[in-house]
Amino acid sequence: MNIQTPVRLSGAEESLVAQLESVGAADAAERLRVIGLPTRRVETYHYTDLKSLLSQVPPLAKTANEASAPAIDIPGAYRVVIANGVVQSAATAPAGVIVGKAAGSVLTTRDDVIVRLNAAMVAESLTLELAGSVDPVIHVDRRLEGEAAHVQSGARVNVAPGSKVTIVETISGSDAAHMGNSGSFVSLGEGAEVTHVLVDLSARQATNFATVEYRIAGDANLKSIVINAGAHLARANVFADFVGEGSHGDFFGLNVVDTDEHRDITLDVTHGVPNTTSAELYKQIARGRGRAVFQGKINVAVDAQKTDAKMMTQGLMLSEEAEILAKPELEIFADDVVCGHGATCGDLDETSLFYLMSRGIPKAEAETMLIRAFLEEITEAVDDEYVAEALSGIVERWLKKDA
Repeated sequence: MNIQTPVRLSGAEESLVAQLESVGAADAAERLRVIGLPTRRVETYHYTDLKSLLSQVPPLAKTANEASAPAIDIPGAYRVVIANGVVQSAATAPAGVIVGKAAGSVLTTRDDVIVRLNAAMVAESLTLELAGSVDPVIHVDRRLEGEAAHVQSGARVNVAPGSKVTIVETISGSDAAHMGNSGSFVSLGEGAEVTHVLVDLSARQATNFATVEYRIAGDANLKSIVINAGAHLARANVFADFVGEGSHGDFFGLNVVDTDEHRDITLDVTHGVPNTTSAELYKQIARGRGRAVFQGKINVAVDAQKTDAKMMTQGLMLSEEAEILAKPELEIFADDVVCGHGATCGDLDETSLFYLMSRGIPKAEAETMLIRAFLEEITEAVDDEYVAEALSGIVERWLKKDA
């Protein structure tokens, strides 16, 4: 009989075990006690060693009141707030939108510590039923409020067949060393068109984990955008399952890091049926001693013939001490497919910089112009002009920070 010996727990792990036990999640607590947080030996966390990076866990969150201002301003958006994990009362919903609550987490069972913690600790989740051409942007504003706290939250979005909608999720709150863990499940019905944006704008001293799952039915079109621009330590998991023929997904992402921040986007896309397509573009920009991580994997099942999937990751390093780590990966079991991946990384192009300076543009301004151009594909990926403007504003604020 194989009996696992519990690992030596760090202070953060001991805090998590105690919190899991306090909410009645004894099995999850015991599992964490035995295996601990993932280290570099866990392939999917090879560049984000949580046992080393996560030094402390704040106490579980207390009830918080709704914040007075949204994380970003999207004129005309319909805003729903989740404050410290609790779904707040929302204004009257527009046509085609039904707001509700459900007990527990919305995430699928997976062998991932972030997912397991969310599944064990979320008490209630927001539910959104969307049908038709939903006119206003739906803004799910997740707040981490008050003193430093550990906050778990969930949201499930069901988009009816043939519907069209833009959803923006933001994570932000008070200037404290919070630890957030949000879960989102977005289900696209047949022929639905969905733009889903997730933006981490939490405090710079915070830790933030996020998981997004997509289920994409036949002839549906998804545009997914993930931006890590907030927490000192951040990781976003993106899981996408193509379950219907004729479906397509565009996946975009951006890590911006500074000083000694560590931000990670990990993508796992599964083409499970024939005749589906996807395109993945993830960008990273680092300065100071910041570390940006992208891990991307495309899985093509044995029956998923005629799959067309292409992944690209690009990095821009603005200092000698910065780190950009990328690992694109393909796992293909079908034989009639068109798939590929690529990765590039470097500093600002000297030829382009010289050209701009030769036209009388100061060096600092020329560098900023080139950085904006590098990031433009991400910030302008959204059709809604107000959302695109809000994303551009996030980049502009990052550019103005001291390196």
